[in-house]
Amino acid sequence: MLVALTVAVSVAALALAAWCGFAAYRDQPTKDWHFIGMAVVTVLALVQLVVGIVQLARGEKADEGTAIFVAYLIGALCAVPAAGFMSLAERSRWGSATVAAGAVVLAVLEVRLHDIWNG
Repeated sequence: MLVALTVAVSVAALALAAWCGFAAYRDQPTKDWHFIGMAVVTVLALVQLVVGIVQLARGEKADEGTAIFVAYLIGALCAVPAAGFMSLAERSRWGSATVAAGAVVLAVLEVRLHDIWNG
């Protein structure tokens, strides 16, 4: 796994969490700019999924198992979009809080992905 990519996804996710958390603090729902931020974070997670699958296809192995590694990659890809869709259903400050929580979950998944790959 590329450490720089893992750090980039984590930092972007935490920045999104802070931004949406601040919006929730100010009693604002998610806005178009938040969805652009979610798209950027999701694209980074998609790049990580592709890189992880390519590395597995080249014969590299995750220390804790391929199946759990792929499951975490897919979960990392789905965390922010799922929170974004839930924020559309809740057009209040809690929608922004949901996205912030989803971004924090993504950052935690990134730490776990690093642990799974490196043992």
